[in-house]
Amino acid sequence: MAIKRDDFPLPDVDDPLTAPFFAGAAQDELLIPRCESCGEYVWYPQATCPHDGGALVWTPVSGRGTLFTWAVVQRAFLPAFEDQVPFVTALVALEEDPAVRLCTYVVDTAPEHLVADSPVEVTFRPLEFTTVPGRSVMVPMFVPGSAQP
Repeated sequence: MAIKRDDFPLPDVDDPLTAPFFAGAAQDELLIPRCESCGEYVWYPQATCPHDGGALVWTPVSGRGTLFTWAVVQRAFLPAFEDQVPFVTALVALEEDPAVRLCTYVVDTAPEHLVADSPVEVTFRPLEFTTVPGRSVMVPMFVPGSAQP
């Protein structure tokens, strides 16, 4: 299925399942859905809790986590990424629930300094592409952090 949005590859901030995530990021807040009945965090967002069918509510989290895994992207896989390589994509395990792993970028550090399970902290940055001039979406990215309390 071809993507028809004129702002691709920017995320779809109007998708009902993910809109609160991007609205939180626009306010420098990392929000993750959490079940009102069982208390489990749920990632990737769904309509209801996969554990017990409960209602999900978008909940602020600390923004602290650990670097689960990463890849250094050396070649652009789409024209929109040509001016961004090299960059680091990663899975970050959140402090509140390490089973919640966000797909994200790691910024402000050289890739050779990254170490598995090292602490990271959220920062909010505009995601923008030269192929979508004048538009950006605020997203959570991660930077090296201090040791967890």
